[in-house]
Amino acid sequence: MATEALCLEGVDALYGESHVLHSINFSLQEGRVLALLGRNGAGKTTCMSAIVGFVRPRKGEVRLFGENIARLAPEAISRKGVGFVPQGRRVFPSLTVTENLLVAFRAARAGWNMTKVFELFPRLKERANQHAGSLSGGEQQMLAIGRALMGNPRVLLMDEPSEGLAPLVVAEVGATIARLKGEGQSILLVEQNMKLALQLADDVAILNTGRVAFAGSVAEARANEAAIAQQLGVF
Repeated sequence: MATEALCLEGVDALYGESHVLHSINFSLQEGRVLALLGRNGAGKTTCMSAIVGFVRPRKGEVRLFGENIARLAPEAISRKGVGFVPQGRRVFPSLTVTENLLVAFRAARAGWNMTKVFELFPRLKERANQHAGSLSGGEQQMLAIGRALMGNPRVLLMDEPSEGLAPLVVAEVGATIARLKGEGQSILLVEQNMKLALQLADDVAILNTGRVAFAGSVAEARANEAAIAQQLGVF
């Protein structure tokens, strides 16, 4: 029986007086990729923020391997094993590549470390002593992914990892996500590149105005193409 790595159950979230998420329910199974899709403003990034603790749910539960983490501070959620690759990369520009990675390191036996991240991204090894602000957009995205992996996450959240990248770099990021999935990493992926998301994902949850409009496997999503296209505007 599959283990539930992450589950949102009945989650409501507000920004000030603006009600953004309405009774959100979806779950990510261990070792799988769940693509969280929706138009701009649908609530995808707010879902991510609710999981990592930047936004505290008004009600509902966020469960990590069965433990409700919805009321914990962001640093406590990170320590519990939630890794986050934020939209826009948000690397520390004045720190070197090595320093960016070390600041996030959390030891785990046979887990991610500097050597393993440099093996995954050889270009980062070549630029180990460069300031992160001098890297290209693609290199900064690699660094953001590597930094999240240095925390040895049980669940990895990725918010728009292909945004603003050249097609060759998008393909490289996609191959990296596929490799992580092949190694058993549980991944929640927010992605506007629909083709990439459906190639990588096992399951799909689609948001529309802060509500779950569809949740199921990629195969089920493809079988309901017309309905999904109506929710997303494209397919």
